[in-house]
Amino acid sequence: MALSFGVTVLPDPPYKRFVELIALAESHGFEYGWTYDSHVLWQESFPLLTLAAQATTTMKLGHCVTNPGTREPTVLASGYATLHDISDGRMVMGIGRGDSARRYIGQQPVRVAEFERRCHMIRDFMNGHEVDWNDKQLQLKWVRPELPQIPMYVAGYGPKALAVAGRVGDGVIIQLADPQIIQWIMDTARKAAEEAGRDPSELKCIVSAPSHISDDVADAREQVRWFPAMVSNHVMDLIERYGTDGSVVPQELTDFVQARKFYDYDEHSRVGAKHGAFVTDEICDRFCVLGNAEHAVEKLRELESIGVDQFNIYLMTHGQEDDLAIYGSSIIPAFSAAAGTG
Repeated sequence: MALSFGVTVLPDPPYKRFVELIALAESHGFEYGWTYDSHVLWQESFPLLTLAAQATTTMKLGHCVTNPGTREPTVLASGYATLHDISDGRMVMGIGRGDSARRYIGQQPVRVAEFERRCHMIRDFMNGHEVDWNDKQLQLKWVRPELPQIPMYVAGYGPKALAVAGRVGDGVIIQLADPQIIQWIMDTARKAAEEAGRDPSELKCIVSAPSHISDDVADAREQVRWFPAMVSNHVMDLIERYGTDGSVVPQELTDFVQARKFYDYDEHSRVGAKHGAFVTDEICDRFCVLGNAEHAVEKLRELESIGVDQFNIYLMTHGQEDDLAIYGSSIIPAFSAAAGTG
């Protein structure tokens, strides 16, 4: 299978801008449209996904990522099943333990064991299967059986969260484009899948990161320093649990946060965020896809060669229409043509 392409657009007001960018991405050949789920920092995303479903015809839609803490699990599953009906079978779920959506309102990420329990239920429940939940037998009896199953892609960095992806998920969402770290993450998740009696080769790999296509690489780096800083939130949690000696988590993932000083969620995923000042040029290049179209294709071919199934652009940079257009004219066709799909 050829590398597929997705785009993540913030649920930022005005809401019409979100719908406009999602529809534009579909017209340029993007197959997946994602959005954040952080209901205080941005607008409530479920109504926006409904509008996106009505503004598109083929694009698959979902959160990158939601969480089963802020969202009560039966409500989350029902929301997705409803959107699956509205979109005629085009929903995909990205789910994690909760970062900005939880921390901003004074809650911690969902504990891993509880996260796994909830993910297991949600995956079955949203797809119309009967579940045992809170000592009750529950089923969404109105789910249309002719629709495809809604896949669940689990986001994580640490061994325990990645094990949940391997045991429960249909794939892994990885927020960085560093090939070495991606391989470690997928090996960790696939080992857990194999131990659970699942086929590890069936686990999809979705890489999510900013990509700004420009000959001015220095400017592109300035636009994405917020992203490795965002990743560092998760890495700090890993360091607290596992340390930095590389025995559990690779040092390629932990070393870059040593210069971090603070993080301000009011500037979460914003170009120019002050907390990104510690991020080096090298880390910008490793974690993102930057440069002209030729450079982007070269890096994306490397990602494809190590088994990445989808590259999902975090469209939180300047020149959004231009980036989508260049992907549509010069980058996506390079991969579809190589697969013989035109």
